[in-house]
Amino acid sequence: MRTMRRLESLLMGLAAGGLLLAAGTGASAQDPAVVNAKTIRVTLENSRVRVLEAKLQPGEKEAMHSHPAYVVYVIAGGKIRNHGADGKVSDGELETGETVYREPLTHWAENIGTTAIHLILVELKDDAAKAGGKVP
Repeated sequence: MRTMRRLESLLMGLAAGGLLLAAGTGASAQDPAVVNAKTIRVTLENSRVRVLEAKLQPGEKEAMHSHPAYVVYVIAGGKIRNHGADGKVSDGELETGETVYREPLTHWAENIGTTAIHLILVELKDDAAKAGGKVP
């Protein structure tokens, strides 16, 4: 029993260390719901889409992560700074109520405003993206 517990602890430690190492290296295919678990949660997932809810408080920063093609609906907007995997930085404002389509992206963002940002992101899976988001 003691050996089994040690093995479980070792495996859990290796898994956690691997996640931290991958996040620290800026790996391009990091899952936003995993590396940003404090700010992003999955609300629905099926074979066509994955829906994420994101909340970013003023001054809060995300870790580097990737999205396939996706749609963003802004519940509560604000000022945001995006940092691309290529080092490009851009500032923008998300308007409450707007809907935006984005191509696949690897980035991290930070809330540079004074209000909380609240978003719904709908990531399109391969079949949905190939069909242009149309349901057969």
